[in-house]
Amino acid sequence: MAHVPKNPNIAMRDGVSPSCLALPRVRQSPWPALIDHLAERLPRISRSEWTERMQAGSVLGEDGQPLAPDAPYVGGARVYYWRELPREDPIPFEATVLFEDAHLVVADKPHFLPVTPGGRYVRETLLVRLKAQLGCADLSPLHRIDRETAGLVLLCKRPQDRDAYQSLFRERRVDKVYEAVAGWREALQFPLTRRSHILEDEQAFYRMREAQPDEGLPPNSETRIECVRQEGARALYRLFPVSGKRHQLRVHMHGLGLPIEGDQFYPVVRRGPNDSEDFAEPLQLLARSITFTDPVTGQPRQFESGLELAQAGLL
Repeated sequence: MAHVPKNPNIAMRDGVSPSCLALPRVRQSPWPALIDHLAERLPRISRSEWTERMQAGSVLGEDGQPLAPDAPYVGGARVYYWRELPREDPIPFEATVLFEDAHLVVADKPHFLPVTPGGRYVRETLLVRLKAQLGCADLSPLHRIDRETAGLVLLCKRPQDRDAYQSLFRERRVDKVYEAVAGWREALQFPLTRRSHILEDEQAFYRMREAQPDEGLPPNSETRIECVRQEGARALYRLFPVSGKRHQLRVHMHGLGLPIEGDQFYPVVRRGPNDSEDFAEPLQLLARSITFTDPVTGQPRQFESGLELAQAGLL
């Protein structure tokens, strides 16, 4: 069965696009009312909260009309609602839009701001903020950088262009340059290339690790590393990722014995993903530049972050 797109007449609210829930067709429904199904299917939202949302007109049918708490369950129907959290910790930093045309948006993201909604953040994310700012409901990120990392993020404005832009990253036709501040080791000769197999840490889902030689796993990640300048026990590095594994730069630097300053996960967990932020200690990692040929317009593109690492000037 072909995928049925969301109803375009049901608009985003404050940058949050509606979520769509398709109700299963069953011979005999075990759910007398819609709210019975919602409370069972999406238990993270309590029944009382579903009641409040429905009373507030925040649960809609396909016709765009609000569904009341006593609305019957109708198999095959679709229901729309907006993801929201009872409380979000504000992120007191703003992104800057460096470029925008009919197809593409390039944003300069500050440290601590997540790219997309997830976990404890919905509205305090780059995507939702930009959707609200630009009035573009179809905006979607073309790649990800960590919440802790600052710098360039590319976003696509039109669904029909998305695959063309994402193919740039799949086929490694994008040149990305990062900067990082970390320790210095006399034993290492730069420039150097780090290759390894990166996989999820079995002890902590939010961390990654490099496979050990006896695990027999072939390399799936590669980063070229240059030293820009060094002073005493610290240095500023330029990082060129060839692949794009999660936490790749952080893991590779840690693997070299040079964990990036301000890193809360490597080499040890100093603050978990649900702990309060310390805005005074950002990760010293910046997505500095990105270069590619625009697959839609054919134009050469090069963008440079206007941000600076707080510790880079101290070297």
